[in-house]
Amino acid sequence: MVLIAVAGGTGTAGRMVVAEAARRGYGVRSLSRHLPAPDHPSRMEGPEYVVADAASGEGLAEALAGADLLIETLDAKIGAALKILPATSGRLLRAAAAAGVGRAVLLTIANAGNADYGYYKVQAARARQYERAQLPTSVVAATQFHDLVAGIFSSGARYGLVPVIRGVSFQPIATADVARALVDAAVDDAAPAHSTRTIGGPEVLTMRQLVQQWKAATGRKGMTTPLPLPGSLGRFLRQGGNLVPEHAGGTVTFSQWLDSRGA
Repeated sequence: MVLIAVAGGTGTAGRMVVAEAARRGYGVRSLSRHLPAPDHPSRMEGPEYVVADAASGEGLAEALAGADLLIETLDAKIGAALKILPATSGRLLRAAAAAGVGRAVLLTIANAGNADYGYYKVQAARARQYERAQLPTSVVAATQFHDLVAGIFSSGARYGLVPVIRGVSFQPIATADVARALVDAAVDDAAPAHSTRTIGGPEVLTMRQLVQQWKAATGRKGMTTPLPLPGSLGRFLRQGGNLVPEHAGGTVTFSQWLDSRGA
């Protein structure tokens, strides 16, 4: 049986990859710094859960032993953990090569290399690690998750204000759609030694349109508040740098996702 190791397998994207790979009948090993509790939402019957720290390298060799494929869904938002992410990915790749892993796949952000913004620069640097790795690799670049967009609205609604960034649209995608793309990339025997595939949500909507859908589905209140977003990130978003309408591979719209959550 093919064994797929998932680095960050208990995170938002990782747990969906674990579920998708298991659904297809592959052996799955979830790697994380801490074991999830037996009743944790990220834990399911079938996959193996092991402790490994890609940042320090502790436990990596043991966790990758016998793995045929690797999917990396590790992430960090701020601080030292974000700063060292490219080095973390590099360490993970070297360990995978030493373990004889056949292909490694990275989840990153669509068009990250075109943005002059710290978080995106880190994502682009990680992709470059994969492009020059010693083993075959694939990079899957996705647009923003539905969860992220809904989280922005939910955070603002706590204070009675639902933010809408002026002139900005999103092409949100379901985490499950991204998980399918990641597993597809991992098991694609015909893929070149180093490949990149981009996937976006099924539709492009303005933030105001997304807010209207979110309010209708959740019943949440709060004043829709147009806000500016200065700096390089704001410029990138207003120019549509986060959008990939030519790669609309997602199947679940934002409205459908909200309905599926019973929002």
